[in-house]
Amino acid sequence: MQIKVLGTGCAKCQKLYEVTKRLLEAEGVEAEVVKVEKLEEIMDHGVMMTPGLMIDGELKSTGAVPREKQLLEWIRAAAHR
Repeated sequence: MQIKVLGTGCAKCQKLYEVTKRLLEAEGVEAEVVKVEKLEEIMDHGVMMTPGLMIDGELKSTGAVPREKQLLEWIRAAAHR
């Protein structure tokens, strides 16, 4: 599984990265977590408001840090594909 956190380094982007890593560890799920900070790359993924979150190439959210419950659902669904 590959998870991309798309953001230029703002507080929300950092929070999303940290929460994602923590939830993966708590669930015992192996995943590559990549921070995408270059504006060009972020926009190439269709994200106009950060933070953005992609799981296995699918854009899951933009413009906010998702609730942990929602993020956990996405992680679990991707882990069971």
